[in-house]
Amino acid sequence: MRQTILIILSLATTVALASSSENPTEIIRLSIRQTEANWLAAPNYSFIRITSKSKPGHPPAIATHQVLMIEGSPYQKLIAEDGQPLSPAAAKEEEQKLQKEIYRRSKESPHERAQRMRKYTEERARDHNLLTAVSEAFDYTFADGSQSPSGGVWVLEGRTKPGYIPPNRDAKVLSNMNMKIWIDKASYQWIRLEAEVTQPVTLYGLAKVSPGTRFTLEQEPVSATVWLPKHFTMQVNATALGLIHEDFTEDELYSKYTAAAGSIASSNAGEVFREPATAR
Repeated sequence: MRQTILIILSLATTVALASSSENPTEIIRLSIRQTEANWLAAPNYSFIRITSKSKPGHPPAIATHQVLMIEGSPYQKLIAEDGQPLSPAAAKEEEQKLQKEIYRRSKESPHERAQRMRKYTEERARDHNLLTAVSEAFDYTFADGSQSPSGGVWVLEGRTKPGYIPPNRDAKVLSNMNMKIWIDKASYQWIRLEAEVTQPVTLYGLAKVSPGTRFTLEQEPVSATVWLPKHFTMQVNATALGLIHEDFTEDELYSKYTAAAGSIASSNAGEVFREPATAR
């Protein structure tokens, strides 16, 4: 679910360098081109992801992974837990797992590789299909004061169109959601997005996402033309099967994007969790 939400937010916000118009609807429509460029470039990068998961009354569980693209799909190597580097023995074990996986993938038969890639490519294809859904789901307007000629950022507010019918079950979360988007005028890339569920939404017939569920996504440039996530927070208020109530927060920090060409090199196992800075 996390990856789908992250892609939904990403597809909702980036803007192409194709128009000088300051019509918010046109800006969002043109955003598809730039979004696709970022989406297509994402598999070319390895990165560090620090994930913190917490529930009310419980300390957070924190894990740091180096996410590597190996033979066309990602591999997650654990490099720290609960803010501390792995012990030498644990770090050695994780490195051995990585090297074993690199070797295994390099020796795959065409059938084995197709099986491994199928799930990854299906997930990406599903996320890509959300492009059209996102462009059609919302009415966008400028937030007060965001059209000032002296400012470097557009701020758009999006609300679900009346009568919007999601084209598939993945897009259902868009049917009762408000968004606020910060877009850099110089590059037409998004800076920050905040989204909030406004009415209960049932996903996959199992989980009901309740009002108060919030998502925040921030991105940064990783090359001259590509922007990718640097911070994602998901605060969820949900009920599963009508019986189990779940309140939890998941916070992710992304860093050290590296072009994933050539040989795989391990990152510094001393990379540990740092509390994210307070959002502006």
